Amino acid sequence: MNNQSGVLNGVRVLDLTRVLAGPYCGMMLADFGADVIKIELPGKGDDSRANAPQINGESAYFMNLNRNKRGITLNLKSDEGRGIFLEMVRNSDIVLENYRPGVMEKLGLGYEDLRKVNPAIIYGAVSGFGHTGPYAKRAGYDIIGQAMSGLMSTTGWSDTPPTRTGTAIADVVGGMSCAIGVLAAYANRLITGIGEKVDVALVDSMVSALEIINIIYLNTGRVPTRIGNRYEAIYPYDSFQAKDGYVIIACGNDKLFGLLKHTIGINALEDEKFDSNINRVAHHAELKTIIEGWTRDRPIDQIVEILLAAGIPSAPINTIDRVTKDPHIAVAREMFVDIEHPVAGKITMTGNQVKFTNKKVAIRTPAPTLGQHNHEVLQELLNYSDEKIQQLTDAGVL
Repeated sequence: MNNQSGVLNGVRVLDLTRVLAGPYCGMMLADFGADVIKIELPGKGDDSRANAPQINGESAYFMNLNRNKRGITLNLKSDEGRGIFLEMVRNSDIVLENYRPGVMEKLGLGYEDLRKVNPAIIYGAVSGFGHTGPYAKRAGYDIIGQAMSGLMSTTGWSDTPPTRTGTAIADVVGGMSCAIGVLAAYANRLITGIGEKVDVALVDSMVSALEIINIIYLNTGRVPTRIGNRYEAIYPYDSFQAKDGYVIIACGNDKLFGLLKHTIGINALEDEKFDSNINRVAHHAELKTIIEGWTRDRPIDQIVEILLAAGIPSAPINTIDRVTKDPHIAVAREMFVDIEHPVAGKITMTGNQVKFTNKKVAIRTPAPTLGQHNHEVLQELLNYSDEKIQQLTDAGVL
């Protein structure tokens, strides 16, 4: 077993997930110190191994989401493969899967099957629409989660079509939701000894994330639409054009707006139509034009420096190259980490966003090559001999 360290040291996870949402959940648990064993299809592996960008034939997409995991291959469609998996379940704490609902049950490996082998097992399932309801059997992808939840209908500007966010946010939030769910179930198991099935849908995850968007319609009857970068509830809380790009100015209350008026010194801001947040929201377009009269003539970094010095929340809208060089994000918070991969060589990946005081969250090992830990895991968990493992490999089980 790899030298694990972290708050989940001693927790074993069997990770059957592929591509993004499920692997993101497994990645978080692995970063926290769990022994996450990624189980892939022999000869092919996770579909995302073929995703761009490729470095020396290895997918950087895959490597980022599957660091800190051990990897084995196992054919779950074979009787022997299913038997091996059930043996592993006996010695594990958590199982993760993101197949379409019903697939694991057809294999005889659904939650009800696994709990017969290990009543304390925590079963985390991520799917597009969840395991109940009329849409349960539909395929789910990130863009479907963004579309069905209403997120895309509110992303963009009034004169642009509905827009997907720049990252696969439904997959990421779904993966985080699954991690939260299985950890809550694990905490409950420590008290009760009873396992649990955690059912997470990408669509549900994004509906929850829409927060104020839902509340506006449910309580006022108004259907929120695309409003660009501004916020429905307060203003100025928006992006503003600078000489060399865009900046954010976020005045969340009257006091902050008062500081902004004093700092930029534009008489038009004294108009009574801007004297309260409700009035500023109602006259946001005019207010934006006035503020941009000041920001357009100044570079991003100068604007941010002036506003922050005055106590006004502000930030650059960074391009990714700026993010990776930022001394706070990249250095102090360690959000970009170098690691050596046996095939790809030195690669840089995104660090973990959760920081603990007493147990460091670290990227300890690179993502496994396909079947890299077959011998190690099966000998450690099931006491298989080299000869038996070779026989299983020759038979296509591994």
